[in-house]
Amino acid sequence: MRHGFCKVAAITPKIRVADPEYNAEQIKRGIDEAEKQGAKIMVFPELCLTGYTCHDLFLQDRLLEEALEQLFQIVEYTDGIDALIFVGLPLEKNGKLYNVAAAINCGELLAFVPKVNMPDYSEFYEGRHFTPGNETPELYLYDDMEIPFGTKILFRTDAMKGLVVAAELCEDLWVAQTPATEHTLAGATVIVNLSASNEIVGKDSYRELLLKANSARLVCGYIYASAGDGESTQDLVFGGHNMIAENGTILAEARRFENGVLCSDLDIKRILHERRRMNTYPVRTKDSTGAEEGNGYLMIDFAIVIEEIALDRAFDRKPFVPSDPLTRNKRCEEILQIQSHGLKKRLEHTNAKTAVIGVSGGLDSTLALLVMAKAFDLLDKPRKDMIAVTMPCFGTTDRTYDNACKLAETLGATLMEVDIKESVTLHFKDIGQDMENHDVTYENGQARERTQVIMDLANRLGGMVIGTGDMSELALGWATYNGDHMSMYGVNAGVPKTLVRHLVRYYADTCKNEELSKVLLDVLDTPVSPELLPPTDGEISQKTEDLVGPYELHDFFLYYMLRCGFEPEKIYRIATETFAGDYEEEVILKWLKTFYRRFFAQQFKRSCLPDGPKVGSVAVSPRGDLRMPSDASCRIWMKQLEEL
Repeated sequence: MRHGFCKVAAITPKIRVADPEYNAEQIKRGIDEAEKQGAKIMVFPELCLTGYTCHDLFLQDRLLEEALEQLFQIVEYTDGIDALIFVGLPLEKNGKLYNVAAAINCGELLAFVPKVNMPDYSEFYEGRHFTPGNETPELYLYDDMEIPFGTKILFRTDAMKGLVVAAELCEDLWVAQTPATEHTLAGATVIVNLSASNEIVGKDSYRELLLKANSARLVCGYIYASAGDGESTQDLVFGGHNMIAENGTILAEARRFENGVLCSDLDIKRILHERRRMNTYPVRTKDSTGAEEGNGYLMIDFAIVIEEIALDRAFDRKPFVPSDPLTRNKRCEEILQIQSHGLKKRLEHTNAKTAVIGVSGGLDSTLALLVMAKAFDLLDKPRKDMIAVTMPCFGTTDRTYDNACKLAETLGATLMEVDIKESVTLHFKDIGQDMENHDVTYENGQARERTQVIMDLANRLGGMVIGTGDMSELALGWATYNGDHMSMYGVNAGVPKTLVRHLVRYYADTCKNEELSKVLLDVLDTPVSPELLPPTDGEISQKTEDLVGPYELHDFFLYYMLRCGFEPEKIYRIATETFAGDYEEEVILKWLKTFYRRFFAQQFKRSCLPDGPKVGSVAVSPRGDLRMPSDASCRIWMKQLEEL
């Protein structure tokens, strides 16, 4: 339960139709199994105590009485079980029959939540037996107990900030105005749905789409438990299609036609962060009792214990890069279109005759040149007006030089070579820099000279300078201020390094130019380097990831810090689990400290970035997503890391 994670379960027991006693035993077994896995919220299917397919047997007193009796057996059984549990059953109240979810916690029956929408179309005949539930909570009287009964009931706990649970049943999810909409606006962060959704061809995809859309629209966690094997197959078959979703993402999904326990971890902190981030998400004030003003909600407390749990959910190693090849290719094409159309507009607006770019044979300048080619094609401008400038200096290797030249030639750009060794040497003499002192001045002097060259060439040729730096470098401040940090339009500013690689790979795989593809593949195989230090035996001696850390780690840190608002301790936890076997925990902690230290210290470079297109959900532009003071302290973040 630490870091906002709450383990939840959707459980489909194998039942017998119209046998509540047998079904109660199967429900208890499901509770035991989910408890072993650490679930704190457990959800069973609609009418699972009797079976959904009882039909006119729901009118039999014997069935209703036995179902209620077995419910209290389950309630008694849960004494000492640390979870909020929802079980479905038919319930008679004031001469009417209701389809309800019973909420149970630690041996206590907390409430009954009735179904609102009764389907009476196609294969469904619920209106024949059941009455739609009331919204405003009433009392259900049983012996000496008064049990809340109504849809406007929220369940909350002091054990975890923000964990507020509400229930709806099956069809309630499928209607235009779902009960969950009101529940989440009243403060619910988790919706449970007790369902009995039969299987027909294609329905599983639509059901999944509903869950994704509703959890995204409502910014909530969603636990969906559906009836399965054991229901009558007289006319319908039920597949137990259980799912757990969070804010538009399916975290876990059961194999259909296989009853069982499905567990995953909802991230309540992330849900709350997302709602805070979206200033259009409605906020309703509460009165002194904790109920929603004017909405008639009843808040019921439940008890759970916070404890360390092993996480079931997985985190993408490369959160910026889709794992599915088809989705990844689609994403790459979309990003290239965004980049090239952004540049197209800027070239049109400035009436630039040319576009000037420094090409190094590295990944970033390669991607930027590819984007330029697409933009020029969109404008019907000749590619010869793309001015690709290679500027060899002390660290340039033959491999990167050759690739830069070949890339420009195969794309049809005009290649210019400006050897800057002499001008940099003279500059070092002017400022008293020892040529044997390979310090930051030695490196940055070369970077700034290159920027001066392409800026002045752009002036002479009536063009604009296209920036090549990517978002990962900007996050770490791995750019020379007023050197490669500066341009007139930065096409890669919204693209993280891990995604740059896939964009170049996608272009190589789809370009239909064998020579170009060959060059791109060699660029991909070249170590990432600024090449500002002399090579060793003709090979690159300065490898960026040896100096600042692996970009796959930094992109992971960047995504979960900026997009999800995770604290350092939480990022460290999920990183050690995600990269287990590839990086030692001490290594991850080392680079995480580097990330935070550099991210805060280098904001001044991001505060004056050139324009460039946003392409994903994370960006660092001061005019886009990131409003951050350049002199903010990172003490409290570093303090948490030091205490790990």
